[in-house]
Amino acid sequence: MKKQKLGKSDIEVSAMTIGCWPFGGGEYWGEQSQKDVDNVVHAALDMGINTFDTAEMYNNGASEIALGRALKGRRDEAIVISKTGPDNAGRVREHCIQSLQRLGMDYLDVYMLHWPINPLAVKHFTSDISEALPTIEEAYSQLEALKKEGLIRAIGMSNFGRTQMEEVIRTGIQIDVNEMVYNILSRAIEAEIAPYCIENNVSIIGSMGLQQGLLAGVYNTPDEVPAHQARSRHFSNNHGGGDSRHGEAGAEKEIFSTIKQLQKIADDLHVHIAQLAIAWILKKTFMVSTLVGSRNINELKINVEACSLDISDETEQLIDKISRPVLDILGNNPDYYENSLNSRIF
Repeated sequence: MKKQKLGKSDIEVSAMTIGCWPFGGGEYWGEQSQKDVDNVVHAALDMGINTFDTAEMYNNGASEIALGRALKGRRDEAIVISKTGPDNAGRVREHCIQSLQRLGMDYLDVYMLHWPINPLAVKHFTSDISEALPTIEEAYSQLEALKKEGLIRAIGMSNFGRTQMEEVIRTGIQIDVNEMVYNILSRAIEAEIAPYCIENNVSIIGSMGLQQGLLAGVYNTPDEVPAHQARSRHFSNNHGGGDSRHGEAGAEKEIFSTIKQLQKIADDLHVHIAQLAIAWILKKTFMVSTLVGSRNINELKINVEACSLDISDETEQLIDKISRPVLDILGNNPDYYENSLNSRIF
């Protein structure tokens, strides 16, 4: 399993990061037993994956609890990432301590703000936005204090756009990673965010590597996608079960055309479509790791095999070409859940 250094830190992360959102079970992904979590985590470590991504909001803390239990006795083999919401940006230390208590750990390898600090982002975490939002300097100075205290090893951000990254970098605080959605159907970061990260030695860990099952060949039509997983701009606003807020037409025709063509490429290469999707991400030089969820050992094995799949330049370019219509419609705005003109990320 290939590993790369995270930003300017001394942390090395595996090419695949285990996405822990389903851990602990919850409304979004359904139930997941601790036994399955233990099996996936232990097998991942045995296969060379050392990086695990969780957050306090995932299943109301149950994800952190489940991950902590699974890593008991093997903590020193793992790189653990957790996040707190922008609504807690004025109380970072308090929430870091709470995450550590749920995880049963005395330090985090990476701690991030889950979204930028702005009213639109905050309102998705809390209905109470009466308090004045802290400045970037106030929020990130708290993260720097946690690092000096030894409670975290590296500081990160998640879902920060170019302008927002510039604000953080100007504080002079060392930022080692930005976690952003990136996959064949979600390529917005290519335009400005990835080049800026390269320029400033900020690593990118890509989230949603399989676009919640679309790139694993789970669904053949838009109607098969569960409503709560169809709330992004990839889908028509009508497909979100009334919960979509972007108000756009989506790119359903282009997405399923792309998936059909990807399946043909995968068949020709005798690989699973999910493996092709992961290998394409890891082919990109600006990607340090891709975050992929694995609910069981079988899914994990399929995903891990992709990390050693070296696709040709020609295959990469072909996938770039066939997915271009999706990129052209969705554009370079990486906030896939808000209207293109009303984004939390800028």
